Amino acid sequence: MILFWVLAVLLVGTAIFVVTQTKPVYSVVGLLFHFAFLAMLFITLNAEFLALIQIVVYTGAILVLFVFVIALLSSGVTPFDPGPDRMPRAVIPAGLLALAGLGLLVYDESRGSVARVASSPAAGGMVGQANAFGSVADFGKALFTTYLLPFEITAFVLMVAVIGVVILAGKETPYVPSRRQAALVEREMREAILRGGELE
Repeated sequence: MILFWVLAVLLVGTAIFVVTQTKPVYSVVGLLFHFAFLAMLFITLNAEFLALIQIVVYTGAILVLFVFVIALLSSGVTPFDPGPDRMPRAVIPAGLLALAGLGLLVYDESRGSVARVASSPAAGGMVGQANAFGSVADFGKALFTTYLLPFEITAFVLMVAVIGVVILAGKETPYVPSRRQAALVEREMREAILRGGELE
């Protein structure tokens, strides 16, 4: 129960962080943590399949799509300065987080709480069996029977969004006022790429 409330506070905090940031890149980073905490919440509910889909689909596909959209929309009309390399400073925090997660997994495995929760009567049996909460079979049955209409509406909304992006990102570019200037900008960018990224 304590873990649920901790994850709930983290989910609300990361959601507020996402919508209050002025820079879209920071919002994407906050959304990454939000998806990770939501996957942890699914694991606490014995819904391992939903947690895996949350990581694979949203964190691995949708979030990468957001990053590409932000990179394309914020590129501007001239080559940008890459700035200093901040990756070496992220190695130590990333290593500490990985070690902390590994330590929690080892501690939880040594207590055997995962096996007790997965086989508890409240969970309806082992995860993956028929009629067990969070099983793939029950999830698919509910998705394509009870929740078929919301699923199809979501697919339609996503298709409309894709069509809107294609229309907005047509031949006309919103950053350049004339085709002549667009040609000049494109030539300058090609020359900068051929020079190896060196800007004059």
